[in-house]
Amino acid sequence: MKHWATIASACLIGLFAYTPAMAQSGSGWTQVFDGKTMDGWEKTGEANWRIEDGALVADQGKGGHLVSKNSYKDHQIYVEFWSDEKANSGVFVRCNPKQIGAKTCYEMNIFDTRPDKTYGTGSIVYIAEVNPMPVAAGKWNTMEITAKGRQLTVMMNGQKTSEAQNGLWDEGHFTLQYGGGVVKFRKVAVKPL
Repeated sequence: MKHWATIASACLIGLFAYTPAMAQSGSGWTQVFDGKTMDGWEKTGEANWRIEDGALVADQGKGGHLVSKNSYKDHQIYVEFWSDEKANSGVFVRCNPKQIGAKTCYEMNIFDTRPDKTYGTGSIVYIAEVNPMPVAAGKWNTMEITAKGRQLTVMMNGQKTSEAQNGLWDEGHFTLQYGGGVVKFRKVAVKPL
């Protein structure tokens, strides 16, 4: 009996030690998008970002980003997004707003049809391959990103898709990217760690 109590205690400790972003409306979380305005963002590029039915939407333009007004070091990000089959999008973290790209900050990809699938949806482009790669197109999905020190983790719909230990960038803004197709974001929340 004592053995089972020890196992149960270890399981409970493990459960409370892991703090998933699912509690994104709890203590410490800030809603960056209110469903009505783009006040929490700065636009870059030529994407036609707008608000439709309570979601940030882009479907035309040569690309661009919505950049958070604040900079973050250690943090969690929670987004709910919808993309079509042709969508090329993602969430970039720890970015310098003047140099946003997969080789200047971390890109958590949303790109089901990327020719090199190893860095498709759910990956950290050029840093951590996706395994397994989820199919995001045609439905609402969740993406949870944790950047704590050198540890980076991406979860899609509650399943870990990529993680890495990397220290290239340690602080910066985060962005929502439009690169092609149709993409929508209906909830965006951030929590400093």
